[in-house]
Amino acid sequence: MDIETMRQMIKKYEPGHATFVTRATVADRYYRNETDILFQGKRKEKEEGEEVDNPLRNADNRIPRNFHGLIVNQKASYAFTAPPLFDVGNTASNKRITETLGDEYAKNCMELCVNAANTSIGWVHYWTGDNGFEWAVVPSEQIIPVFDRSLKRRLIGAMRVYPDIDDDTGDNYTVYEYWTDAECQAFRRRTGDELELLTYYDMFIDPESGDMIADYRHDFGEVPFIPFYNNNIHTDDLRNIKPLIDVYDKVYSGFINDLDDIQELIFVLSGYGGEDLNGFLSDLKKYKTIKVDGDEGGTVSTLNIEIPIEARNSVLEATRKAIFEQGQGFDPQPENFGNRSGEALKFMYSLLEMKTGLMETEFKLGFSRLIRAICKALGIECSVIIQTWTRTSIKNDVEQAQICRESVGIVSQKTILKNHPLVEDADAEIKQLETEEKENQKKTELYVDAFQRENNDG
Repeated sequence: MDIETMRQMIKKYEPGHATFVTRATVADRYYRNETDILFQGKRKEKEEGEEVDNPLRNADNRIPRNFHGLIVNQKASYAFTAPPLFDVGNTASNKRITETLGDEYAKNCMELCVNAANTSIGWVHYWTGDNGFEWAVVPSEQIIPVFDRSLKRRLIGAMRVYPDIDDDTGDNYTVYEYWTDAECQAFRRRTGDELELLTYYDMFIDPESGDMIADYRHDFGEVPFIPFYNNNIHTDDLRNIKPLIDVYDKVYSGFINDLDDIQELIFVLSGYGGEDLNGFLSDLKKYKTIKVDGDEGGTVSTLNIEIPIEARNSVLEATRKAIFEQGQGFDPQPENFGNRSGEALKFMYSLLEMKTGLMETEFKLGFSRLIRAICKALGIECSVIIQTWTRTSIKNDVEQAQICRESVGIVSQKTILKNHPLVEDADAEIKQLETEEKENQKKTELYVDAFQRENNDG
């Protein structure tokens, strides 16, 4: 691709991507508990058309509540504390795939889920490195996808955009990598420069000459970027609950401000006989009395602010409930649990299960592409991929143990041990039971032999 064609692609796709980055940045702020309440100006009132400070309103607490982060982490933990398992029909091949996925597989799954929840899509990039097949999660804000116009919207290109610093000059640059199904070309421009100053960027090493080049060829046969969509309509998880979170933060922070403001008792003076207010406060503190001019009807009264506590509590409670309903999470308040049965606990996860199920459907497509890419790199035959997903949730262990006990003789011992709440590894538990049974059998034999010898001696 020549530079002029690349310039035209940047002009075409970068403006729309800027909107995507803006939304993603807001969602990331909310995930880190940096909501809009932190960036609002101090409360002011209008007087004769101008904004002025209200002397009765001095408190300016801004208290964010991390509902978005909580709900996103619920989904990530629920779906990926035990990451998906893959079966291609061969035990040895499954082991090689697991080794290739690496120790960071579970962490990468969590990161993909969080990225998709915040930006509507997560991205995986794979390549051939010194250690063979390698893969990593790429920040969603860096990827500009290019799809064809078919109904299946096949990915025909991926532009990765990210900042970089020149080690020699210290100048800041924006790097553009454009990946196709056969190669990658790199370009860059200095930050602040016009697009016309875009140049090739020699960032790859030529395997034959060892020179730095701007073109990298691969033999994957497809664009080595895989999308993981958050749901079937490709939206993020913040959109439905952001207005509700803002309302909650505003009402809660306002409530705390009112509590701070009413702690300062306001005195209303009429016909005060002292010289200044400092004298009034001094006399009040020292003598517990103050002097007023009785001839002029002098009085002293106090003014305080009344807080509609019940109304605010109702608003906060209703808003909190709406946040978890709209966000499809579960409210982890202690009163919601208690001594509940397993079915009742499952019902609490119903909304979260619906949301996770939509994500799972989209993620399965992404993981299938990743596993097929691994199989191709390793030379493994791969026709059908069976994915096993495990949910992690609160369970009633007593009820589960009772079910296992009542299942003895109906299902296999291995199945019972797999579902027992105290057993983590069923195979290891079976071996331990066999070892204990052999030890008990030896003890029994020793006891019988000793009993027989005693009878013979008698």
